[in-house]
Amino acid sequence: MTILSIILLALSLLPASVSAQTRKPSTIAELATYRGADREQLLYAGAKSEGRMVWYTSLAGDSYKEIVKAFETKYAGVKVDSYRAQGADLVVRLEEEAKARRPIADAIETTEGSLIFLRDGKLLRPYDSPHLDRFPEDGKERAGKNLVYWALARESYIGFTYNKTLISKDAVPKNFDGLLHPQLKGKMGISIGQTSDKVIGAMIKSKGEEFVRKLKGQEIKLYSIDAPALVNTIVSGEIAASPAIFQTHTLSAASKGAPVEWVPMEFVPTNVGSAAVAANPPHPHGALLMADFLLSPDGQAVLEKHYYGSGAKDYGFKKWRPEHGLTTDQYEKELERWDKLLHSITRK
Repeated sequence: MTILSIILLALSLLPASVSAQTRKPSTIAELATYRGADREQLLYAGAKSEGRMVWYTSLAGDSYKEIVKAFETKYAGVKVDSYRAQGADLVVRLEEEAKARRPIADAIETTEGSLIFLRDGKLLRPYDSPHLDRFPEDGKERAGKNLVYWALARESYIGFTYNKTLISKDAVPKNFDGLLHPQLKGKMGISIGQTSDKVIGAMIKSKGEEFVRKLKGQEIKLYSIDAPALVNTIVSGEIAASPAIFQTHTLSAASKGAPVEWVPMEFVPTNVGSAAVAANPPHPHGALLMADFLLSPDGQAVLEKHYYGSGAKDYGFKKWRPEHGLTTDQYEKELERWDKLLHSITRK
């Protein structure tokens, strides 16, 4: 009788055990770490039930609109409400939502400098994704337990852009030393802002501060416009070149017939936009589905169409992310130092 009782007891417990093993994740904590083969189907089904998701991004131009279109086409029945702003503005908005205890954002795509603030403010949810395997380790901000705070969704590279009709080939620099070429004196410009500050940081990393100070003799003009607008001054011939221009903006101008070309230096400051998940997303399935999509081949293809680089690819030059591995305070101090040096070597 005792043995029979044990057998009956085991049989009575079996369905519950099987149910526990086959139960699918449903909470954001469970979903964020789930790596099952049916992850995409599970997230899609949940996102369809949620009906919509809210995506905060700092992508420029039409690229973010095309991401939304591609996502909604692939995942029919899931509407994306996108909010586009500069990274600093996204940080403020997310901080205000947290203080009011009214979370709105689900997924986030913005620059690493802004994500550092969000990470330090505990406004991000660590997550996993099968697409992370395609990216190098330094393309992921680890959060422990094989999770990440964010992973690189797109890259923009800062280098030397010049007007091919105004600068001879032998005067085009192949490295930072080349910026001292006599033919470039009085012909270069640079813009105010973090883009140029990062180039100064790259020069210091490669050549030291004394080298940067030598550039004062090149009479580089300082513009109070952003880096994308500075491309137009190179196209028009107002200046002939700049050491702090995004490859994406140069390629875009060249595709429209502008006589401009971009050249990498020995360290290429790299602005990255990364896929992250809000700490308490109202639509958890949609939040993770968007993060996965941005890192997937489909999402990467949309971004590359708009001249963004991929963190999963090697383009033959040395990328350098100035913010990587720093705290908020450390990064701000570095930017302040680089900006001060920038102003000391330029003329208005």
